[in-house]
Amino acid sequence: MTDVRQESLASLLGGRGGALDASLPPLAFVAGWLLFGHSIGAGAVVAVLCGVAIGIFRFVRGEKPRAVVFSVLLVVAAALVALYTGRVEDFFLIQLLSNVASALAWAGSIAVRWPLLGVVVGTLLGQKTRWRRDPALLRAYSIASWAWVGQYVLRVAVFTPLWLDAQVFWLATLRVAMSWPLQIVCILVSGWMLRRALPADHPGFRHPQVPESAS
Repeated sequence: MTDVRQESLASLLGGRGGALDASLPPLAFVAGWLLFGHSIGAGAVVAVLCGVAIGIFRFVRGEKPRAVVFSVLLVVAAALVALYTGRVEDFFLIQLLSNVASALAWAGSIAVRWPLLGVVVGTLLGQKTRWRRDPALLRAYSIASWAWVGQYVLRVAVFTPLWLDAQVFWLATLRVAMSWPLQIVCILVSGWMLRRALPADHPGFRHPQVPESAS
């Protein structure tokens, strides 16, 4: 029998593939910006074309390119902000603000005992809110969610001074370095924390143990 406690969150949450797909269009934006005379519009076109190409590749392979679609939409929005302000570093402003909002949202969800890791995984598994009626699983999700708070806080701490100093090259470089590699680390660490926080006799996050009184 498969030991469900050893199952990784990586496959459930998309793993390296989805995170890598989402990081390529922003990198393509900066490459296009550099190649076409620091044109924000040209960078945006290159980024969108990159996203479309990845989406077609995933679709041909029978996969759902959701991460690519979302990334392309973010690229378009970020490019519009940069075009409006005339500052190329503002292409990264939406990402910076989204990381601030994400850190606050994940920390707040833990405080109100609705950890977002549980909400996301429970939704993907079709459990609705059944996981929350399992005290051990609720506690484990709360502990593991701190890994995601740390991920967003780290990005904010790194990106803010670079954005303020208009360091476009380093913003682009670290945008990739701290996107899918950091997300993979976060998924693995949160999965490890989740397993460690569960009691030894718990069957795993796919099988919430709801007390009789709560059923």
